[in-house]
Amino acid sequence: MVARREETTRMCGLTRQEKPVAELIRFVLGPDNVLVPDTEAKADGRGVWISLDQHAVAEAVKKKVFGRSLKCEVDLPEDLPGLVRLRLEQRMLQALSMARKAGQLVTGATKVRGLLETGDLVALITASDASADGRSKMVGPLKALHHAAREQGVEDFAVPHFELLSSEQLGLALGLENVIHAALTKGAAAQSAVEKARRLALYTAQAMADSTDRPAVDGAVLPDERV
Repeated sequence: MVARREETTRMCGLTRQEKPVAELIRFVLGPDNVLVPDTEAKADGRGVWISLDQHAVAEAVKKKVFGRSLKCEVDLPEDLPGLVRLRLEQRMLQALSMARKAGQLVTGATKVRGLLETGDLVALITASDASADGRSKMVGPLKALHHAAREQGVEDFAVPHFELLSSEQLGLALGLENVIHAALTKGAAAQSAVEKARRLALYTAQAMADSTDRPAVDGAVLPDERV
């Protein structure tokens, strides 16, 4: 039996700790021995795994982990941590575009609030440059949704809230204008987008806390359970 991705572990080249591959990012040598991030971990050849954290990648560059692990001269991009973030953002945007084509992504405040009222969503997405008022109008119903699930005894119910991309980035990826609020609904394409969003959130380690300043969970905000 082939192990599922989240069950597979690799050693971080910086810390030497074993971690699930979902918490790591792989690097490989491209043309002319230039190191590149293998965000999908599918490239041929020997690779180096580093914890999925921009500070860990920067530290690996500083400590020359890549050349030592690969046992060869390695040319590094000028801003490797920034390049990794760019690639992760691109993967998330591509996944959101695929989810929209599959009919598993809804945009617009009214439609998104409707999904929050019924619970028919798997993730809430808010543009990083959304207004405080607009954001609060989504966070409130999201808290209420989780509170209702707990009251009904529904276990393991969690709708993550991602605030990782600007309205311009979302609009360009989705072919729309002024995308502030979006929601992913059930389906394989939507779940793929959630996975890409979690990886980006984990890498950037953004607090993304809601108004209660509750810490992020798996790179995404969940409403405060005290509400």
